[in-house]
Amino acid sequence: MRPFTVLIGILLGSAASITFGLSTVLIVFCILAGKHPDLVHELPQLLASLAAFTILTAASAGSFLGQAKTRPWRGWAHLATLLCIAGVAFMVWGRGR
Repeated sequence: MRPFTVLIGILLGSAASITFGLSTVLIVFCILAGKHPDLVHELPQLLASLAAFTILTAASAGSFLGQAKTRPWRGWAHLATLLCIAGVAFMVWGRGR
């Protein structure tokens, strides 16, 4: 396996595990929402993060498949993954708090 494919695989695994973790937190929030109404204020940020990492997971999965099977469209998939990483980075670090 080529080094670039390995790096994309690491990105895919990391994004998928973060997506799974955020999904689990969402389930816990839904269960505890009745007992702890202050959790509702955190829900929009959680949903935005979950959406961003779900999209990043999908883009990196496409990029990984394109790279592993050397498809002609893999450059577009890499670009989509790069744009998703930039979007997530802006979402996490780019906002002034």
